[in-house]
Amino acid sequence: MDKKIITTANVRPAGPYSPAVEAGGFVFLSGRVATDPVTDRLIMEIEPACRQLLQNIKAFLEEIGLSMNHVVKTTVFLRDMRDFAVMNEIYAGFFPEAPPARSTVQVAALPGGAPLEIELIALR
Repeated sequence: MDKKIITTANVRPAGPYSPAVEAGGFVFLSGRVATDPVTDRLIMEIEPACRQLLQNIKAFLEEIGLSMNHVVKTTVFLRDMRDFAVMNEIYAGFFPEAPPARSTVQVAALPGGAPLEIELIALR
């Protein structure tokens, strides 16, 4: 099996992992939290964090020749399940037709206290 590590100039891992890995026609994007693309600062409020995180994911996918239409599965990790409705409304705007399969779970904590993290699988 061929495994290709995908990195870009705009995505720097914060630890010993790859931002994305391509194998078997699938691209596996590591979990990401919302950071401002200019300052690289973590965004802590759910609405702007969710919107920016999905914009960052969209930009990353486009940089590697994919789009949100290539996404087949996402996992959303929420610090607080009371943020589900806000996340869901914003998320729906990024996947208006034929949305991917999705799991959403509440977790005890996320890196830096982030309000959400998203990982995904896309099909090239």
